[in-house]
Amino acid sequence: MAIQKAKSRHPALEILASTTDTGIDQRSSRNGRSEISIDLESIFALNPDLAPEEEDIEPSPETPPPPTPLAKVNKLAKNRRTVVPVKNETPARDNRAVSARARPSQITDQSSSIHQNGSVPDISPAAQAMKKEFGPPSRRKSNCVKEVEKLQEKREKRRLQQQELREKRAQEVDVATPNYEIMCMIREFRNSLDYRPLTNADLIEEHRICVCVRKRPLNKKEVSVKDLDVITIPSKDVVMVHEPKQKVDLTRFLENQTFRFDYAFDDTTSNEMVYRFTARPLVETIFERGMATCFAYGQTGSGKTHTMGGDFTGKNQDCSKGIYALAARDVFLMLKKPNYKKLDLQVYATFFEIYSGKVFDLLNRKTKLRVLEDGKQQVQVVGLSEREVKCVEDVLKLIETGNSCRTSGQTSANAHSSRSHAVFQIILRKKGKLHGKFSLIDLAGNERGADTSSADRQTRLEGAEINKSLLALKECIRALGRNKPHTPFRASKLTQVLRDSFIGENSRTCMIATISPGMASCENTLNTLRYANRVKELTVDPSGADLRPNIHVQNQLDDLDVQWPIGSSPQRDDLKLLCEQNEEEVSPQLFTFHEAVSQMVEMEEQVLEDHRAVFQESIRWLEEEKALLEMTEEVDYDADSYATQLEAILDQRIEILTELRDKVKSFRAALQEEEQASKQINPKRPRAL
Repeated sequence: MAIQKAKSRHPALEILASTTDTGIDQRSSRNGRSEISIDLESIFALNPDLAPEEEDIEPSPETPPPPTPLAKVNKLAKNRRTVVPVKNETPARDNRAVSARARPSQITDQSSSIHQNGSVPDISPAAQAMKKEFGPPSRRKSNCVKEVEKLQEKREKRRLQQQELREKRAQEVDVATPNYEIMCMIREFRNSLDYRPLTNADLIEEHRICVCVRKRPLNKKEVSVKDLDVITIPSKDVVMVHEPKQKVDLTRFLENQTFRFDYAFDDTTSNEMVYRFTARPLVETIFERGMATCFAYGQTGSGKTHTMGGDFTGKNQDCSKGIYALAARDVFLMLKKPNYKKLDLQVYATFFEIYSGKVFDLLNRKTKLRVLEDGKQQVQVVGLSEREVKCVEDVLKLIETGNSCRTSGQTSANAHSSRSHAVFQIILRKKGKLHGKFSLIDLAGNERGADTSSADRQTRLEGAEINKSLLALKECIRALGRNKPHTPFRASKLTQVLRDSFIGENSRTCMIATISPGMASCENTLNTLRYANRVKELTVDPSGADLRPNIHVQNQLDDLDVQWPIGSSPQRDDLKLLCEQNEEEVSPQLFTFHEAVSQMVEMEEQVLEDHRAVFQESIRWLEEEKALLEMTEEVDYDADSYATQLEAILDQRIEILTELRDKVKSFRAALQEEEQASKQINPKRPRAL
């Protein structure tokens, strides 16, 4: 009856099997499948919840009560079995399962046989031991599962560590500092560097073309907005730019770009140290009948005028600490040496600026000058004043006079921004003849070259001239480094004025690229470094291979010749060569714009010259007409003579004024062409396929 109740309470135990001595019986059924008999007592021992309660077993009046509880348990153990079918598809796995599951029943049968022999062991501890040893049923873990669990544990540990690190950083974050994450990245990167900056003990190397970089410190405006310093100079010739970038998933990271030059000066370097490694080696060149040139190149507000002219205190400049004055000091020291003192050299100085393709004399109340070539193809600046100087104090006075009237304006980068190229020249003459020349040039901001599409014509002309002059300067320095037979100096007024500095074996050049450290100026800084790097990399190229113009580019330029019929001239040929050598930077439309600007400037000079001549001629005409009128006041004047002379004067005036009017019409047409060309500018040329 107890078995029937257990079967009714547990439907899973409906199948009963006959008892065997081993506790597990395996046989074949009619359908061909093997069956396994499992002892129910072992199941009840492992799972007490399945065992029937004692009150459910009602003793029958016909059967005597069992002598002991153990006999009842053994009787149940012998008579209670279930039959579990085993599939033939996986016999090996089933056999393992059978052997594993047979152990509890075997132990139970052994205990039953011991009871029959007269010994009465304790069943409860054995059942507990079996339950502790064999149950709850579980499989053995494979190595793969163990490895996965280890990976999960490691991942959880990493997540906890990262969470703790984020919480720690969140506590350290300065909420008032923008780009704090980028600042931490830069700081961590700098801590891994080995710093070996340039010192006065380093040797000065001899270079025909020297290119160096100077970094300025953060200014007051950048400090006030908490701009980041993204420039690192770890050694004497390496500059690193930490450009912030962003991934597709909005994760920020640093792209560290490295440039190498002859010298690299950090933000703690003084003007004296910069001069010692850059311009000072060039002073001796001019005493050896050579030409020396030193440029300061960079964006507006990067420290060009500070380097060349001297320290600023507000708008007041201390000219004694700039490269101008330091070079003049060494020139006068060299004159006192015995081997140069006997040459009896005189020192002269000139100071002029180039603004929008026009030259102005800064030592003569900013008088406009003309640049012409003489019969010997030597460039002459007509009317440029040369002042003889006897000492450094005279040079400082000239520098102060020139800086006071130099063209400047207020920009977003600098309250006192240079808008022109300033050229200061120290000239050595021996008995009136040129012995040597040292040209020191403070270039205009290079970012102004992008203003060629502005709506304001003056801004367009200013940007076009800066753009063209910087490209021409780069090509002239390349030609100097490669000893090319032709130098495209006519492409801009700057290179035209400095022609003699790029020709000859005894010519040396130094370029000081000044850069701003702020993250807001990162793009302009990279442009400056790329420009300086391109100038230097071609000078050290041992192959000396010339750049070949792109055939596709030439075809485009030939098409433009048809659209914009402009007569051939040396200036236009140099401009076309400049475009061909910089096809990645100058588009055909930009080349057309430069041609239109050059033609407009040339016609403007002609119109102004003719107008000035007509004005002088008009004074003579007025005097002649006054004499004719006085003749008519006489009683017996010759009317025929009066009419003949007046007609001649009027014919002459009509002829000259008509010619001037035609030139003015051509000038107006050139203005319209320049405006039309400015609207079609593509700053960069698409690469030819």
